[in-house]
Amino acid sequence: MPAIVGAVKVNSIGNSSVMNIGDVFQMSPTSTAKTFAGAGSFNSGDGLRIYNNQSVTNTYDTDTIDQVIVGNA
Repeated sequence: MPAIVGAVKVNSIGNSSVMNIGDVFQMSPTSTAKTFAGAGSFNSGDGLRIYNNQSVTNTYDTDTIDQVIVGNA
């Protein structure tokens, strides 16, 4: 069934972003990134109070490949 899309306003798109409007069969990434951050790192808002008394970020990763992007166009 086709998608019906109304008005769309795009303010900005990042360098490695994917944007799709309407129907799509498959979307594949062309780049990957791994981010390590401690507790409460990505919180946003007004008047946040975050208490992390003892926070440890585990960056030990035994696998070498997290997301395969070979063959993606």
